[in-house]
Amino acid sequence: MTIKYRIRAIDSLGKLRYKAHMMNNAVLIFALLFSVVLSMGDDPKPPQNFRAIFNGKDLTGWYGLNPHSVAKLEGEKRDAKLAEMKKEFATHWTVENGELVNDGHGAYATTEEEFGDYELQLEYKTVAGADSGIYLRGTPQVQIWDWNQEFNTDKPTRRPHLGSGGLFNNTPDTLGRDPIVRADRPFGQWNKFRIIQIGGRTWVWLNNRAVVEGAVMENYWDRKKHLPVKGPVMLQTHGGEIRWRNIFVKEIGESAGKAFLAARPQLPNPTHFDVPYGPHLKQRIHFWQAESAEPTPMLLFIHGGGFRGGDKK
Repeated sequence: MTIKYRIRAIDSLGKLRYKAHMMNNAVLIFALLFSVVLSMGDDPKPPQNFRAIFNGKDLTGWYGLNPHSVAKLEGEKRDAKLAEMKKEFATHWTVENGELVNDGHGAYATTEEEFGDYELQLEYKTVAGADSGIYLRGTPQVQIWDWNQEFNTDKPTRRPHLGSGGLFNNTPDTLGRDPIVRADRPFGQWNKFRIIQIGGRTWVWLNNRAVVEGAVMENYWDRKKHLPVKGPVMLQTHGGEIRWRNIFVKEIGESAGKAFLAARPQLPNPTHFDVPYGPHLKQRIHFWQAESAEPTPMLLFIHGGGFRGGDKK
């Protein structure tokens, strides 16, 4: 009886260990599955008439490209560099919690699809010292700054303190090159862009505030030519981690585009840009001088900082 009891005891202990082992495996599998679900996040929920161009799960529909690195290359050297960037894309770009995450290095995230006239909505969150932007039709760019940087008088056309959203690669001292207002949120918070591109003109809203109003986006690659008719959306990376989410697009048809432009005549560039009227960097005023020998009304635009302690009348 004693021998049988010991055998049964050993057998029972083995079963308990086996059950514990299986339970541990089950917990491990559940934890792995749960972490995968978390990394995938919820399915994107685009607004009406929009569609998601980032699925929130993987890098499908995107590839790596830094157009500056191949702009002067030809033939086999160009092909080799393009292949290298595509191969290394997933090294620097990952998906976490439904967010497209870059580590501050590598080629830019580029859509396989090309777009003409469209509205783009997206959100981003970045860190101090980072520099990024959104290329429209493969052309730079709607700028994203670390707006806490101090203005450097040695680089007077580089103005991160004015905030993000401007068309930084446009000619300095032209409308749209710098944002109308600084609308950036503090680090750690999500920012939301709304961008409309019709023909060569660009509208940008940052966190529901208009920062560019119908300025012409110059063709950085050849300023003698108009902006390309079509091109990819590109998310730039430079100098620090940046996260993107809720990337939605709505194509704008020809008739809708013409109606939109007709309702918003283009404002010419000022004849006198950012004329200072006070000691503060934001106390600047634009003048448009009429081509007329006769007296004409004065048109001016006050860019931040008012007269007499804020009175702009």
